[in-house]
Amino acid sequence: MVLLAGAEAEAAAKPAGAKSALTSRTAFDLGVEAYVFGYPLVALDLTRRLMCNVQEPAGLRAPMGQFARVRAFPPASNRDVTFPNADTLYAGVWLDVAREPWVLELPLAKERYTQFAMLDGWNTVFGVCGARTTGDGGQKYLLTGPEWKGKLPAGMKAYRSPTSIVWVLGRIHCTGTPEDYRTVYALQDQCRAVPLSSHGQPYTPPLGQIDPRLDVLKTVNEQISLLSVGAYFNQLALLMKENPPTRGDVPMIKKMARLGIVPGQAFDLGSLGPDVAQALQHVPQSALAQIMGWFKEGARSGDWVSQDGWTWTLKTGAYGTDYTQRALVAATGLGANGPEDMVQAASTVDGAGQPYSGNFRYTMHFAPGQAPSANGFWSLTLYDSEGFLVSNPLGRHTLSSRDSFSFNPDNSLDFYIQKHPPGADREANWLPAPEGRFMLMLRFYWPKESLLKRAWKIPPVKRAD
Repeated sequence: MVLLAGAEAEAAAKPAGAKSALTSRTAFDLGVEAYVFGYPLVALDLTRRLMCNVQEPAGLRAPMGQFARVRAFPPASNRDVTFPNADTLYAGVWLDVAREPWVLELPLAKERYTQFAMLDGWNTVFGVCGARTTGDGGQKYLLTGPEWKGKLPAGMKAYRSPTSIVWVLGRIHCTGTPEDYRTVYALQDQCRAVPLSSHGQPYTPPLGQIDPRLDVLKTVNEQISLLSVGAYFNQLALLMKENPPTRGDVPMIKKMARLGIVPGQAFDLGSLGPDVAQALQHVPQSALAQIMGWFKEGARSGDWVSQDGWTWTLKTGAYGTDYTQRALVAATGLGANGPEDMVQAASTVDGAGQPYSGNFRYTMHFAPGQAPSANGFWSLTLYDSEGFLVSNPLGRHTLSSRDSFSFNPDNSLDFYIQKHPPGADREANWLPAPEGRFMLMLRFYWPKESLLKRAWKIPPVKRAD
């Protein structure tokens, strides 16, 4: 990825015409484009500030430069995170590589599936360590900023981040048993980040700084929606100084400059004139509607696939100039992997297009030889209508490749998705459903080529009664 930085960025950002010459309509259209373009950067930075707003590591949160370690799958009563997975435990760290590189130490996993994605400030994956790419781990890596020119320590591989802010998000497969929890804890505890200047020396990370102004009760999306258009564009402009766009973004940078949105410079809404300023007030609502509407619109361009009640995309991790797709993924799945590492399909309706309901029984049928599979593993998870896990007598939230299923005599496979038990001989294939509406998520970790090339198709979920 080639960066747009320094004098070249300043030249590209020079206004193409006087701001006063903008009509209200032109300004509004440019504003919507700029808002969509900048959404991932604003969202990821706010996520970083919220997750690092602690003095010491605790669950999902940890100060900059320190690993956060999630020690258990969330119970069904948890309402903190929507669509949690019950497949992997997380180990993640936020780094600022603008001042100096960081040494990343990862554990020796011993054939257990691990995957550590490195994301830049625009929610783009620029590096991956783990089972698919580097093997079982147990290695050290150097994460550098875009302009670093130092000497690489012996035995390390360097990953150059296109931006100053880096989010390393690690996933380690876990079965959820007490014994396996302990095994994964040991792997999580081996994850470590150290500034290059302290590598090979005793290092104690400093306490984190808490910002009392941050609202820790509202989600990132809620907080962004409450930002005024002036505050949003000001934040975007300032963040772009050390998290620069790419060469491919030059046309967009020129467009934004017409509104006075220039990397590293404060945005002044008042300088645009009252008519233009008034027109821009309507930008956030329209831009957010465009982003969330991309689920349907993106199907026309091929960004999203909608088939037999399932919706998924193979365009994650790297986006080029597909800014709406990038914004939608940031809004609904910040930290998403590339499709070569993970594909997830969501379903809120059955194969006939009707919403799921616990009042009915459903089956998901896989023909002989067509049972779900992956190079890593796969899982089918059930959530309630709000995206939370569902309490049930079995304490079962997923069916996955770690389970032993009962196959039909012809070697086909049926999953039973319903409220009541399907019978003792079918219980291994039962995914308990709640009384009301629910939804499904099918995840593939390190998917096979047959899925990536769409040769293997996800079968519809059919109502049995």
